[in-house]
Amino acid sequence: MPAPERRLQDVLHRIDNAAAAAGRPAPALLAVSKLQPAEAVAALAASGQRAFGENYVQEAAAKRQALDPALDAALEWHLIGHLQSNKAALAAQVFDWVQSVDRPGVAEALARHRDPARAPLNVLVQVNVEGEAGKAGCDPVDVPDLAGRIAALPGLALRGLMAIPVPHEDPEARRPAFRAMRSLFDALAAQHPGVDTLSMGMSDDFPVAVAEGATLVRIGTALFGARPPR
Repeated sequence: MPAPERRLQDVLHRIDNAAAAAGRPAPALLAVSKLQPAEAVAALAASGQRAFGENYVQEAAAKRQALDPALDAALEWHLIGHLQSNKAALAAQVFDWVQSVDRPGVAEALARHRDPARAPLNVLVQVNVEGEAGKAGCDPVDVPDLAGRIAALPGLALRGLMAIPVPHEDPEARRPAFRAMRSLFDALAAQHPGVDTLSMGMSDDFPVAVAEGATLVRIGTALFGARPPR
């Protein structure tokens, strides 16, 4: 079995085990391919992975151009890095999902630049769930207002929430943040029927995130190995 397929099957097995242990449905897997070459994306896609996450708009655009067009068309691309308003025009063209919307201006710019002939751009509100100074994400109390603004914009589809809690050596230390995100998600889903995605959990802590209700986990290192320097 090729190494990419072996790593993918191992991660999927671990996700299934975490979901079974928690009595929850298994979440979707987003392969975090930032700083990985197009060849690594193609190899993982050949093993069955379809959703990929990127941090940088221009890197993702170049990577998509480097892939075989037929393969690229079969993949789903997510922006998970911080988005500046001046990159929104390109992001609206490159991505199928933007998980890092944290202020109205970015949402409005994405809506303005999304081609109306294309499917709506799927959007998650990024939440600074623990109030870290200088960290991207909206305040939890601002989630309902921002979500309502996104839901009202043409060309966008509000799908849920994303968070990156404070890193800890012990993954259990992130549980309260994951639990708080689940509470925000449940409240949002009660107000917006299209909300179905709670993106949280990474290579080092996804079992805890799954136990607390993640519907999508973002995993890079366990799939690709250590990232090359940028």
